[in-house]
Amino acid sequence: MTVFHATSFRLTLCSVTLFVSCGGDRSRSPTCGMAQLIGPSLIQEQLKVLPYVLTDAPRGLPGSLPARVAGTAQQSTVVITYRAQGLTMAYQGSNFPPFPTDTTVYGLLVVDDSTQRAQGVLLYEGQRPPQTYPQLGSVTGGDKTIPLYGVRVSWANVSNPRCPLLGAPPPAAATPQP
Repeated sequence: MTVFHATSFRLTLCSVTLFVSCGGDRSRSPTCGMAQLIGPSLIQEQLKVLPYVLTDAPRGLPGSLPARVAGTAQQSTVVITYRAQGLTMAYQGSNFPPFPTDTTVYGLLVVDDSTQRAQGVLLYEGQRPPQTYPQLGSVTGGDKTIPLYGVRVSWANVSNPRCPLLGAPPPAAATPQP
């Protein structure tokens, strides 16, 4: 084998490796795996910045939004209804956190601060926000109900478009006709 053939072979092998690693199902890539862990952590940290905490339930939400338990790959949806006491969301997946207590497990409605559009709901297993935080409503899964809070984030900084944290962008809310 000559030097030219060996170099050509290595270049071809490297190109094929890059093509395969950048193509196909990106949700299974290491980059997407890291994004699925880091994104929810960044969003949860934003909940500590009081000006970004939602004090009222947004109006004009679509009938459903993507949902995910933070740290898991399985995506689901929540069906949304408005009630006098706030938003009521029914979790549609099979992986609703199994043992909510008075101090653990809560839902977080994520709203893009630049567009004011709801991106979806993340469920966290961990210490809930303080009782002084405004609760927007609740999320129900099976026979369990957990509180729902809300936060505004820079969506472009917490979700990679190549492997979105909460699936495809939600549909735009219907605008009332005059």
